[in-house]
Amino acid sequence: MDKKPDFWRNSKRYYDLKSYWRNLFGCNVFKLPIDAGFTCPNRDGKVGWGGCIYCDGRGSKLRQSGTLPSVREQIRRGKAYYKEARQAKKFIAYFQTFTNTYAALDRLKALYDEAFAEDDIIGISVGTRPDCLSDEVISLFTEYAERYHVWIELGLQSIHDRTLSLINRGHDAQCFIDAVERLAGRGINICVHIIVGLPGETRGDVIETAKELSHLPIQGIKIHSLLVLEGTTLGNMFKEGKITLFTKEEYILTVCDILEVLPPQIVIQRLTADGYKDIFLAPAWAINKLDVINNIDQELKRRNSWQGKRYCPA
Repeated sequence: MDKKPDFWRNSKRYYDLKSYWRNLFGCNVFKLPIDAGFTCPNRDGKVGWGGCIYCDGRGSKLRQSGTLPSVREQIRRGKAYYKEARQAKKFIAYFQTFTNTYAALDRLKALYDEAFAEDDIIGISVGTRPDCLSDEVISLFTEYAERYHVWIELGLQSIHDRTLSLINRGHDAQCFIDAVERLAGRGINICVHIIVGLPGETRGDVIETAKELSHLPIQGIKIHSLLVLEGTTLGNMFKEGKITLFTKEEYILTVCDILEVLPPQIVIQRLTADGYKDIFLAPAWAINKLDVINNIDQELKRRNSWQGKRYCPA
């Protein structure tokens, strides 16, 4: 692709979420994070125990503080904040914590309907695993997509099975691909989470993941930096000197490589990540998210590059 696409209508060198919202709805849209009390089949024994090696298992700050407020109350608090601080008018209810399709269908529907019952909620975004999407759950999201803006956020992390096994993910790459194919063509938007810097992975391994995703029917991606947290298996591996982390420079170069091979229409929902500061161990550079994002912008400018520049359709 010889130039940045005009349909982005932004000053970025990638199609950021804020631009996507403005293009679609004509205004800024804000995601309201919700902890609906779910757990994960990789923590409770159905798939495995202990969760992924980088997960501390504590859940949201709300969960750590005591009894969780209702979905309705969490939305009302979030709306009040954004309406005052950002003059926001439209919102997405973001079911974020752990696996948000891991329950009986009637409970899921009750929780999602509770969100939709609130004023100014135009859609939902639901974080889950590819092995927790039954046909009945997909049918429910298909019905919602006829009336609302719907995103399903699938945790993948890597396309490499050796890595998924190492991080105790509890599913393989084919399970993820199958989930994407079952969701596609139903009016449901799919956002995929990947992690840069997983143990044993090179820059080339990460680009292979991005290239695989570039040929799948997905609409968004979240790129996370690997964070080492106290109380996790990964944290113990780090303290024992068993893993090597990406440097800031390696991370920035890798993210730019990822952006270059992705289709220009994929929405970039995240470029890095942060964790709870009270249990944060490494890498130190990841604490300053804004600095990382600014350096990604600078590297793309230095390359005279943008998202999709090296994208090759299948």
